[in-house]
Amino acid sequence: MKRENIIVAVVDGLGGGIGKSLVEKLKKNYPWLHIRALGTNSGATARMLKAGADDGATGENAVVVNAGKVQMILGVVTVLAANGLLGEVTPAMALAIGESEAVKILIPMERCRIRVAAEPGTVAQYLDRAVELAGQELDRLTQD
Repeated sequence: MKRENIIVAVVDGLGGGIGKSLVEKLKKNYPWLHIRALGTNSGATARMLKAGADDGATGENAVVVNAGKVQMILGVVTVLAANGLLGEVTPAMALAIGESEAVKILIPMERCRIRVAAEPGTVAQYLDRAVELAGQELDRLTQD
């Protein structure tokens, strides 16, 4: 796949802080990458756009439609849980993300009450690892 055809979605809600950090780190390491901010609310979308996302959309339909159009989805693990992020992730959003053919790179969060059997770490460490995994996937996608 050509680099210019790759679209990565960053999904976030609440205040958009994790999404903002992911967008900044991805753009720093892969300035050519097309990043689509998908916010469960307008504040999260705006924060990701301000951080450098190329485009963005807000709400249930935006997430449902775009989950099937991107090659990779990044966010917190709660985007796979109906009613996650304090109820912002609707069942339709969780289903669309879960059923998407896109590779999903998810960050564990203590407050979501979902435990991931992995080494404990800080949010900063998880963000760095997510960007590292995204890079590995981008390398795989762009191999001819």
